[in-house]
Amino acid sequence: MDYIRVTRPRATVSLYASCVKGVLDIVFAFFLLIFLLPLFLLLAVILYFDSPGRILFRQVRIGKHGKEFTIFKFRTMHTDVPAEGFSPTSELDPRITRFGRFLRKTSLDELPQLLNILRGEMSFVGPRPEQKKIVEEVYTIREKQRFLVKPGMTGLWQISQDRNKPIHENLQHDFLYLEQMSFLLDFKIICRTIQVVMRSNTC
Repeated sequence: MDYIRVTRPRATVSLYASCVKGVLDIVFAFFLLIFLLPLFLLLAVILYFDSPGRILFRQVRIGKHGKEFTIFKFRTMHTDVPAEGFSPTSELDPRITRFGRFLRKTSLDELPQLLNILRGEMSFVGPRPEQKKIVEEVYTIREKQRFLVKPGMTGLWQISQDRNKPIHENLQHDFLYLEQMSFLLDFKIICRTIQVVMRSNTC
């Protein structure tokens, strides 16, 4: 897959981006997986009895430098839904299961991505990982610059007003992150993500 190296944003070659960020990701992902193991087991049991099918949803996504990887999530849609396609933009989407609506509303469906972080495929903060088919059919060379860094569980797009719109139509958030990536920005994004999730659950 082609992506631009010549115009590499300065943030992608900083000490934080090239070394510190990855170490922090793995350390925190490891401890969170241990701490949240009881919750993982509880959600898995509820999913098993709520609707037939696999507990985990798996799909090929595009990661850093255009490398393909399998993303993990708790399954929120019925098993007869095609594996590829645009993500639901409303909790009323008929493809979503009853318990899946709760998982999406609370963002608990994203927790298995801690495994992706531990495997070095994702980061806590970064551009949202895009589907392979959409990248192949929609993305231009310029837009593939977002693959200069690891995709994240959360990012500027997820905490923006555009979070219910397709990722590939709102890549300005990713370009801004590439230019300003820092520990402080990541910390602010994580704090803001918690606020967004809590607000969505109380509205």
